[in-house]
Amino acid sequence: MQTFAEIAPLREQIRTWRREGRRIAFVPTMGNLHEGHLTLMRKARKHADVVVASIFVNPMQFDKAEDLQTYPRTLEQDIAKLSQQNMVDVVFTPTPEVMYPAGLDNQTFVEVPVLSSILEGELRPGHFRGVATIVNKLFNIVQPDVACFGEKDFQQLALIRQMVIDLELDIKIVGVPTVREMDGLAMSSRNGKLTVDERQRAPVLARTMRWVSSQMRGGRTDYDELVIDANDQLRAAGLQPDKCFIRDAVTLLPVTEGTQQAVILMSSQLGKVRLIDNQVVDLGPTQTSDEDVAE
Repeated sequence: MQTFAEIAPLREQIRTWRREGRRIAFVPTMGNLHEGHLTLMRKARKHADVVVASIFVNPMQFDKAEDLQTYPRTLEQDIAKLSQQNMVDVVFTPTPEVMYPAGLDNQTFVEVPVLSSILEGELRPGHFRGVATIVNKLFNIVQPDVACFGEKDFQQLALIRQMVIDLELDIKIVGVPTVREMDGLAMSSRNGKLTVDERQRAPVLARTMRWVSSQMRGGRTDYDELVIDANDQLRAAGLQPDKCFIRDAVTLLPVTEGTQQAVILMSSQLGKVRLIDNQVVDLGPTQTSDEDVAE
């Protein structure tokens, strides 16, 4: 496994692979690697001859300075883990100075209309601009044939897919199902910041989401009331509900008569950690909603 911290030598390696006719897969991460990340890399290996992973805590996508400062950074352990498990062929570990040499204020950015500003984008202004910009920069450096992203960040995945379409990028985007702990909690680098007590309560978010899903599959369409009931369950368990949306899984717009699949997007604050999760629900051709989701 090779490790590159600069762009030029990585590009030279990419050119060598291209001359050899190799197919390249890419997995971008922000480090603090867990089983969810490793699952992405295993999936990437099935789609290509060589796999490149990046580890970069992207300052452009953080809307709060404190969140950026406290984001777990475990670069040495991450590299050791990837090397021991022979997960990837190359790890790219740039610094902010490498990725943004002129500084964030002077950086050209990419912004995907609509998807950048709704739902999570409304809660975190500028977040998806930062995501789209860094992913596009990394795509330009790595030049992958395939890139793998987790479905846990559902809106991010939808945004990246739209960016690839809009910018005519010849890259196949592969969504990988959320990897969960044994108790149902979606794996996240931020879970390590939970206290012991908070960790015990955290799976309530996933259980509540599954309950909402079962209600929808049973034919319930009063989504405003359903969201209120879900938030009550979270509060009863000691979680602070953040946002809950029930949207069309393709457009992320409100569910309509033509919606075949909906997605439940939930977030909740637990101590200093913001938990997020989602679940897709098959509605079928007759399932409709006459109400928008509560916000």
